[in-house]
Amino acid sequence: MLKLFNTLSRKKEEFTPLGDVVGIYTCGPSVYQYAHIGNFRTFVFEDVLVRYLKFRGFRVKRVMNLTDVEDKAIAAARKEGKTLQELTEYYSRIFFEDMEILNLLPADVFPRATEHVPEIIGIIKKIVDNGYAYRGKDGTVYYDVSRFNRWGELSHL
Repeated sequence: MLKLFNTLSRKKEEFTPLGDVVGIYTCGPSVYQYAHIGNFRTFVFEDVLVRYLKFRGFRVKRVMNLTDVEDKAIAAARKEGKTLQELTEYYSRIFFEDMEILNLLPADVFPRATEHVPEIIGIIKKIVDNGYAYRGKDGTVYYDVSRFNRWGELSHL
């Protein structure tokens, strides 16, 4: 029997899948620099979990995003005199090489943030339109935590 820590209840609970396929989402690396030991600690844990679930007969679909557009990545590309795509492709390639060297199973899907910009903008627009976020003076969008009464529940704030 597999027990996992449930952050919401603050207890170890027996793992029970919700359907035929166990879905695991991983916030992958920001690919404007080398992935570090803190990143790989997460990826090693998830690799062990996926291998165990498969060993126990579960079907697993694992998705790990690659953050290939953000302010830090744009600044790094400018500093190195490269395009954003050149920079993030370089660090993505190194990340995949590191995963292979560590013998970590690849995720089933590696969506890149740049592949989903229209959807991201649409979601942000919907959140703003519904009053759950607002624009700052500089145009930055901020989530309005006062509009969601369960905000902080996972962290027990």
